[in-house]
Amino acid sequence: MCTGIGKELALRLSKYKGQVFAISKTKKNLDTLVTTDPKIQPICVDLRDWNATRKAVQSILPIDLLVNNAAVACLSPFLDATPEEFDLTFNVNVKAVLNVSQIVAKNMIERKSGGNIVNISSQAGQAALKDHAVYCASKGALDMLSKAMALELGPHNIRVNNVGPTVVMTEMGKLGWSDPKKAQTMIDKIPLGRFAEVDEVVDPVIYLLSDRSSMINGACLPIDGGFLAG
Repeated sequence: MCTGIGKELALRLSKYKGQVFAISKTKKNLDTLVTTDPKIQPICVDLRDWNATRKAVQSILPIDLLVNNAAVACLSPFLDATPEEFDLTFNVNVKAVLNVSQIVAKNMIERKSGGNIVNISSQAGQAALKDHAVYCASKGALDMLSKAMALELGPHNIRVNNVGPTVVMTEMGKLGWSDPKKAQTMIDKIPLGRFAEVDEVVDPVIYLLSDRSSMINGACLPIDGGFLAG
């Protein structure tokens, strides 16, 4: 959660007086984030490690607001996708969300506090993209995991929602869309005619975390300039 969308979201939440804990496996990114805002508490752990992650998250409870933002993208044609790419992608994009959310939600239930979880998905969870077979599958799984979480956690006053951005030119976005010709083919499918800016993803996440969205639960909010409308 220390580059791109995650970094800006952490800084924004801290600006709004939240006590922010930022989790990343990359200490360098955490150090940079804390240098920018020393109030943010860094947690260095590899989310692929189930037990180490549980221990790390349990050490910072209670948590009232959770954003699951960490993700990886292994881009290759469907016929070339490997077991290693599949396992890495699903371990980070889906399994880690299950793990972290379980710990946080159980504590919310024990405290009878209610709470709020927002998962960062993608338009790729609802529309197939070339060379994104494994990534699309992981985000589709995340979308349904989020709905199931909303269904089961709602009675405990815990809301769970998704946002599904189109391409954002973060480091991950550049992996798939730095080629201008390829990028243009995607932009041509977006009615607004451009990719999303980081703040255009952060703003809706803040809204979903806030009491302003108190009746929104189990939603997947597209932030795609109309891509899915086509």
